[in-house]
Amino acid sequence: MSGVTAALPEMLGRLKLTAMRDRLDSLLDDAARREMTLPETLALLCEAEVAHREERRIQMGLGIAKFPFVRTLESFDFAAQRSLDPKQIRDLSACRWVANGDTLLIQGPPGVGKTHLSVAIGREAIRNGYSVLFTPAMALITALVKGQAEGRLEDKLIRSAKPKLLIIDELGYLPLEPQAAHLFFALVSRRYERGSMLVTSNRSIGEWGMILNDQVVATAILDRLLHHSHVVTIRGDSYRLREKRRSGLLKRSNEADPVVGTA
Repeated sequence: MSGVTAALPEMLGRLKLTAMRDRLDSLLDDAARREMTLPETLALLCEAEVAHREERRIQMGLGIAKFPFVRTLESFDFAAQRSLDPKQIRDLSACRWVANGDTLLIQGPPGVGKTHLSVAIGREAIRNGYSVLFTPAMALITALVKGQAEGRLEDKLIRSAKPKLLIIDELGYLPLEPQAAHLFFALVSRRYERGSMLVTSNRSIGEWGMILNDQVVATAILDRLLHHSHVVTIRGDSYRLREKRRSGLLKRSNEADPVVGTA
């Protein structure tokens, strides 16, 4: 019996059950201490292996996603952005919309947390088993334009169509050239009802004609994006400007400007 036990690590390694192998002694000691039955001990070993593989899958997915930084829903300051419904955001983080191939648009002025939310929701999508790719909008457009110029546009479109969720951050800071707008339309069409997209923008939906320099193309893109969609609008002050006001480096708008009446 001792010979069989001694051979266990090698057999587990050959079966690629590395978590079981590496933690075998401690897991068996734990099972003995808790007086587990054989099926319970086997379940304990399997749980360790499953947890290890799940964590490895998540870490690999996070690496492939190319997030610019780590942001989570827990670290988002909902109290500072009262226009947001925390329940809605947490519901979106369950990623049922990703399973359905829907679009999520997050719009609002600069500095209100759009990118934070997109990264946090993207991380949750990975935890829920979906492949994710994060890209700044201009980097994506530049890659498509370069791909077309080099005769490799199809390769670029295939790469952008692969992940279950494609996150396009900060669309709208710079207007697109007509050629670029048409390439963006090609990408949206490729992913339509096949993969989900999360797009953040500092422009409202009504301003997309200006972003794309072509109202017809903008209408065609929005027709596909909004067909199955969720729209989150953040109204509020920039986190960065708020910190400057707190430090006294920047006056509040109502201190610098005359008061304007509201309806």
